[in-house]
Amino acid sequence: MRLTILGGGGFRVPLVYGALLGDRAEGRVSQVTLYDEDPARLTAMVRVLRDQAAAASAADPTVDAPTVTVTGELDEALRGADFVFSAIRVGGLEGRAADERIALAEGVLGQETVGAGGIAYGLRTVPVAREIARRIARHAPEAWVINFTNPAGLVTEAMAEVLGRRVIGICDSPVGLGRRIARVLGARPQDAWIDYVGLNHLGWVRGLRVGGRDELPRLLADTEALESFEEGRLFGAEWLRSLGAIPNEYLHYYYFNRDTVRAYQEAEQTRGAFLRDQQRGFYAEAARAGAPAGAALAAWDRTRAEREATYMAENREAAGAPEREESDLESGGYEKVALALMRAIARDERATLILNVPNGSTLSVLDSEAVIEVPCLVDANGAHPVGVAPLPLHAVGLVTAVKAVEREILAAAASGSRTDAVKAFALHPLIDSVGVARRLLDGYAAAHPGLAHLR
Repeated sequence: MRLTILGGGGFRVPLVYGALLGDRAEGRVSQVTLYDEDPARLTAMVRVLRDQAAAASAADPTVDAPTVTVTGELDEALRGADFVFSAIRVGGLEGRAADERIALAEGVLGQETVGAGGIAYGLRTVPVAREIARRIARHAPEAWVINFTNPAGLVTEAMAEVLGRRVIGICDSPVGLGRRIARVLGARPQDAWIDYVGLNHLGWVRGLRVGGRDELPRLLADTEALESFEEGRLFGAEWLRSLGAIPNEYLHYYYFNRDTVRAYQEAEQTRGAFLRDQQRGFYAEAARAGAPAGAALAAWDRTRAEREATYMAENREAAGAPEREESDLESGGYEKVALALMRAIARDERATLILNVPNGSTLSVLDSEAVIEVPCLVDANGAHPVGVAPLPLHAVGLVTAVKAVEREILAAAASGSRTDAVKAFALHPLIDSVGVARRLLDGYAAAHPGLAHLR
């Protein structure tokens, strides 16, 4: 099979390639095409992947590494693809840093997928995602698209307008959360059924069944166990018991909004600025000519370790939580989700995965085309959401409000209307003023050329 990765020079590409190196099954991915508009990033990434393949082969000579090709031409990248993995970043990390800075100046959150920053990112990403979807429909109509581009639920919904159910969104947050809960309960993650429901970066684990028994009440009753993993330390046992559920870590931005905004305002630099500076150093080192074999992979490993250790550091500071523990540093596993998804579709190996898919009739408070994040049964015909219990009213309020914002982003990206864009900002639960919404839009339009028409 042939896999095309859009955003092929992106930092997390080695996670996907590493997962492919471990796949020995018949019909595995044999060719990977990296597409990126930045040749220097592609050069660096090819060196990291070459080091990965060499290390895997040295450990096991039977490893059959997928061949890697690169291109800066989108249509060329898409032709003949069986799967397309989309992980683009419109505006780059410089854009993310600007999103954060502009929002914090107005006293609101600028995180890349939540609040003002997420809206700005969505406004400039949705038009690009729609064009990519049209190009896929033209040049690879039989391909399945796995979307990891943020905001993942919103972008998946935009691409589904063109591609229908052949585009499926993935995220590593629910995977990591479910795994941590299972381990605290003494269960193997693969043996647990995770009752998870919501939108991307806005969901809750409401139960975890092992052998037909829901073990979550046992965890909620045990303060020591509850505060032994990352989400428990972030939210605190008392709040989790009051919810009767374990929220996705991104809900910390909602439940403790003032605390996190203050922590971000007081930080030396925003997360986007940190990653921008960090990755500049990595790509320069990885692309350096004459470096010894293995140097690019070693640089990537060091950079990734630092990236994971500092993830959501401001939230932990706001919560008074300690630094991340070793068990929290493991990758959420989106690359494993992507591989399991490809296997299930290509080989009809049925799997149960938490994915971003059109709602259908799963949640009655949303229409059928609204993309939600829930457990799905996956087979050769795609992903099928599993029926879930209704959301409690507090969750209904957040889910419907944020979905309304997403719909205004989709409308504004299509119409180019300032009115629609202001409405998207003003309706978000974390932006409490129409006046602030207007100033935010003006700030983003001045910072990002692609949004200049909205001023």
